[in-house]
Amino acid sequence: MTCVRYEADGWGVAELCTDGRLVVWHELPRPDVPYPHPGWGSDPPPSPASVENKSARGGDNFAPSLVARLRRYFAGEAEDFSDVELDLGDLTPFGRELASTLRAIPRGEVVTYGELAALAGRPGAARAAGTFCAQNRLAVFVPCHRVVAADGLGGYGSLGGSYKRRLLALENVTL
Repeated sequence: MTCVRYEADGWGVAELCTDGRLVVWHELPRPDVPYPHPGWGSDPPPSPASVENKSARGGDNFAPSLVARLRRYFAGEAEDFSDVELDLGDLTPFGRELASTLRAIPRGEVVTYGELAALAGRPGAARAAGTFCAQNRLAVFVPCHRVVAADGLGGYGSLGGSYKRRLLALENVTL
């Protein structure tokens, strides 16, 4: 397993964990990440060059190249992560269907929690879709920020609605 921290300009420090070419975790960038952060050691935040020039174990540059794509995404470029393989092994069959459905929602579009549940084959399971989004460990790759409440923006966990609004603004969505 390879875990790297990276800084996204204007967003903060994030963490990406991969196992070979499989993404197992992505923590969104946070401007207020304390150092040392539990599990990250006491190193200062990484500079862009320190991640991009660092090869992962065995000479595989997957994590550093994916970090470069993530940085472009957070800079507002139209990055598409549908080609990135994800570790979904711990999800229920419905969870895997929700993840697949979310990954198919195009950049710049949103659905409600109820619509997501219906698209994933379980109409009426809006709360389950909301719980899935709240527990998402693959943010951006499984774009839960594209799911909104029936009456507006909805929440976005500890990062809050303003962070969600900012992610949607990257995709030219205004709510």
